[in-house]
Formats: sequence, structure tokens, C-alpha cells
Amino acid sequence: MSKLALLDPTKTGKQAEELGNKLRRVVIGQDEAIHAVVTAYQSHVTGMSPTGRPIGNFLFLGPTGSGKTRIVEATAESLLNDPRAVIKIDCAEYQHSHDIAKLIGAPPGYTGHRETKSLLCQDALNRQHTDRVKVSIVLFDEIEKASDALWNVLLGILDKGILTLGDNSKVDFSSTMIFLTSNLGATEMGALASPRLGFSPSTGDAGFQDGREARMSRIGADAARRKFSPEFINRLDKIVVFKALGHAELRAVLDIELELVQQRVRTASAGVPFQVSVAEDAREMLLREGFDSRYGARHLKRAIDRLLVQPLANLMASGQISRGDYIRVSHRHDSPSLLFFREAAVRDSWRLAKSMAA
Repeated sequence: MSKLALLDPTKTGKQAEELGNKLRRVVIGQDEAIHAVVTAYQSHVTGMSPTGRPIGNFLFLGPTGSGKTRIVEATAESLLNDPRAVIKIDCAEYQHSHDIAKLIGAPPGYTGHRETKSLLCQDALNRQHTDRVKVSIVLFDEIEKASDALWNVLLGILDKGILTLGDNSKVDFSSTMIFLTSNLGATEMGALASPRLGFSPSTGDAGFQDGREARMSRIGADAARRKFSPEFINRLDKIVVFKALGHAELRAVLDIELELVQQRVRTASAGVPFQVSVAEDAREMLLREGFDSRYGARHLKRAIDRLLVQPLANLMASGQISRGDYIRVSHRHDSPSLLFFREAAVRDSWRLAKSMAA
């Protein structure tokens, strides 16, 4: 009798694992959304996706600044090597039925038929493809603001993966990931968020945190059901309510954003690459200034730009920073801004090491 081998259906393939690892490096605290994207992509690469439907239809809900748009851009960057390889539809621009012509083109006989180009044509989808990955990514941002006409167009796309344009040509969405984002229920969710940095229940009572996240999920799901028809909801593969970012998550976001600042410094158009070291007291100041439970990571990014990036730009423009300098950034409790120091000894040793390496 042959011996049975126990299989592990929880393991992912190499391509899906790479996607998951890349997303987790840049999207903080949203494991459910990452899992949904990776699972759908793995079904696609193995040929197990449902025939005649998009790769995945996702509705992302949650407070602003929690990463809903970021995960879409990160997926594009991971799969297509370009975070801008996303066809983004700002639904606030489609609040009236006649606006839908901008998406699908005007039908023959209507004024502007020949001049109106549809944004969702087949060429637009295929333009995102690379030699390795034949996937398109479409984002309908703030879907709750769209007119009923756009929702009706989406019903066909989400269900059959086909869009009929104004000239009766067909667009195939079977190799497309479709993301819908919305702030539905965000006000009620914000009331559950921790009001002060450093005092989030996530740092202590895990049971309280789990209960809060469950309540936020219910708020988001209920808001979506009140807004959208059952036919619309049933065509979605996954509804994910993004968590509000707490102290620990924002600290991780801060580390990512500071590394991005260093990358910008290395490729600065001014041509004076240097190194920046942000001390712990400066990081704490950025976290304090950048925390706002209503705006999440976006407020933190604005604080980094205002307190770190703009002063660095001033130092570069005024000639106070030279190529190869080592800049240390710190903060004193009595100062309203960050303090910038050039460490000459370290700078010189760094230059020496670079010249020896060359």
C-alpha cells in the first residue's frame, strides 16, 4: 500500500510569496488586505481564478491615512516595477450620469463621439503590462461619491470582466485587479481610534484591541451595505476594513519614510549626495508632531516634509551641505524645530572609505 504524504495548503508559491514580502515591507498593520491581494494573485498565476472575471475585486474601507491607496501603489510597484502603473479613477469626478462618457466614450451620433477617448479602453489596460507580468491594476478612489451610472458600469466589470464602450467595442478585465476605496464609516471608526499617541490600548490590552477592530469592521461593513445594493456587494471578492494606525504602526511608517528621505538625498538633482542620521529624540519629535488619529500616516508624512525635508533642502540650496557630508539630526525639548549638525570627522572618514572603495 502506498504511503500518503500530508500536504500543506497554507504555503504560497514563490511569486505570491515575493509579492507578500514586498507589500509587508511598505504597508504597515494591514495584514488582512495583504493576504487578500496575495491570495487572489496566486490563484491567477496558477490559472485557478474564476473564468471571465477580474483577478480580484476588492473594497477597502477605513480611516484616511490608513494605507488603502498605498497598498494599491505598492502592488503596482511590486508586480509592475512602477507605483504609478495604476489606472486611477477619481470617483468625485463622476457624480453625474453624463460624466460616464469620460470613462467609456460617447456613443456614435453624440456630440464629441470622435473626440472623446475612453479612459478604460483595452490599450490603457495593456499599457501597464511588463514582459514578465501581464496584469493591470485599476483603482476607483472614493467610490461612494460616484453616480449610479458608474456603479451600473462596475456591475458588469466586476461580474463578467467585460466593459462595453460607447463605440460597442469590448474591454477585457480578466487580467485586472480592481480596487475600490471608500471612507464610508470613517467618522464612526475615528471615534474608536486612540486619541493620544503612546496611550493606545494596542500597547497593552490585546483583548480590548481585538474588540475595537471587530467593531470597526462591523461599522465599515454596515456602512457599505447601506450605501451599495446587494447586487454590488455580492460581486466583491473581499471587503477589508483597514485598521487605524497606532503608535507602533506609525513608528514603523516613520522608519520607512526616513529611508525614503535618504533615497531622495542620494538621488537629489542638486548633485550633493550625503548621509542623514536621525537621532531617537528627533524621531520622537516627528512622531508627536505627526500623530493625528483623524489623518493617520498622511499627517506624519506632512510633518516629515515640514520639519526634515524642507530644512534639508534649505541647507543644500544655501551651500551648507557638501558632497559626502554626514548630517546628524536631533532635537531638544525646548526647541520647536529639529537641529541639524554636520559631523566633520565622520564626514572625512566616510569620504576616505568611498575613495578607497572606488
